[in-house]
Amino acid sequence: MSIAQLSADLTARLSRAGLDPAAVAALVAAAVAEDLDGGVDVTSVATVPEDARGHAEFAAREAGVVAGIPVAEAVLEVVCGPDLTITRHVSDGDAVTRGTVLFTVDASTRSLLTAERVSLNLLSRLSGVATATRAWADAIAGTGAAVRDTRKTTPGLRALEKYAVRCGSGVNHRMSLSDAAMVKDNHVVAAGGVAEAFKAVRAAFPDVPVEVEVDHLEQIPPVLDAGADLILLDNMTPRQMRDAVVLVAGRARLEASGGLTLESAREVAETGVDYLAVGALTHSAPILDIGVDLRA
Repeated sequence: MSIAQLSADLTARLSRAGLDPAAVAALVAAAVAEDLDGGVDVTSVATVPEDARGHAEFAAREAGVVAGIPVAEAVLEVVCGPDLTITRHVSDGDAVTRGTVLFTVDASTRSLLTAERVSLNLLSRLSGVATATRAWADAIAGTGAAVRDTRKTTPGLRALEKYAVRCGSGVNHRMSLSDAAMVKDNHVVAAGGVAEAFKAVRAAFPDVPVEVEVDHLEQIPPVLDAGADLILLDNMTPRQMRDAVVLVAGRARLEASGGLTLESAREVAETGVDYLAVGALTHSAPILDIGVDLRA
């Protein structure tokens, strides 16, 4: 199982979505191998004639936002092979209602049944992240703030989960430890102060964006003077956030983090911060219930 098993059309669509087709193919290969565990789908082999053809509908069983259709298609292409037809009815990022058919598949019935669970696991997980993100995005719509994810992602699924955040109208924070710096409390302790930690990062990596976490308003001026790009306001009240916005006066972007809830999201966004950092988008989002109905 490799990228060679993905069609040119799907490879191009994954690339346009900001996903690495080779990485998706490798993930799919690992997930399918895990499900088969070196053997075969004994139930499908025993109950379904080898030459049987099936038509399946992937449909939402509750309302939400879809993400991961190309990833589910990658599973189907790898398991079902080239003798496969997929007809899409919605696109990633679309809001759907209960009963909406996302896409239909015509292929070997055995292969369809073998691919069903892995494709649903990925599609349901990513759609759940997109659905949760859209709820936050809707809650703060019109405020000028955006909801942003964190690195609290499922190991091995970060690129896909952050893609799902984008499908849900959120924005991504750093993808890895190397593409941006985040000076947190433990770095501050190790460096001997907030400003000292910032200066150390800037000196070692002058071209990397630097975000600094502060939990007191008094920590902001020296960080601003040092030239921080982004300041994370950790567990501050809305009143403190408003004071921080006035204090910063546009010299850096501000991100609210810690203790945020969907119910308080709009109040926080209206303080004037640029971002709301919400780890729950990826670490706590429930799946979106999606099912497969097979027509012989």
